Amino acid sequence: MTPDITGLATLHPPFLIGALPGLDSLFSTQGIMVMLLAAYAVAMWMFLTSAPKVFTIMVSDLELARQLYEGMLGLPAAEVPLHYYYNYEQTLGTAAIDPLYVSPALGRSTLDTASNPGGQWYQLKKNTQLHVIAGASLGEKNRQRHVCFDRDCLEQVLLRIQMRNMKYKIRREKPLNFLVKDYEGNVIEMAEVSN
Repeated sequence: MTPDITGLATLHPPFLIGALPGLDSLFSTQGIMVMLLAAYAVAMWMFLTSAPKVFTIMVSDLELARQLYEGMLGLPAAEVPLHYYYNYEQTLGTAAIDPLYVSPALGRSTLDTASNPGGQWYQLKKNTQLHVIAGASLGEKNRQRHVCFDRDCLEQVLLRIQMRNMKYKIRREKPLNFLVKDYEGNVIEMAEVSN
């Protein structure tokens, strides 16, 4: 006995995408492009919200800065954030740096160091990193200088200095400017630069 399949076709007509309302426009070329753009927007939003906040400090001597941030302040080294691999900081360049804070003997190697995402990376807080780069000039009395454009960054560094019972002196509140002495007796000026 063979089953009769002629009545089956009338019970279950073939499925067509156009049979359901709205699906034909959803799977059109334009609909697919809109879905791809929406997926890309969601992926970018997730990437950018998970990226750590990065503070940048420009210093006059990278080696002394390393001794300060790693040795005295005990900041752990951090990985370069992924968004820095895509030249995020390159857009800042050295054009935004005020010549007053840059060393007069600024050569090509200093420019390259100041504008690339190299330098030193430290974990300041859970989702906050500190990027230390060369390029600041020496301060008065040939003091080492650390220049930052972000007050929150310097406040975090000052808080760590206070927690470590290091010697410091606040010279000015607005813009924030303070001196700190390292273990070797070097006086380091920490200066906030307002844009």
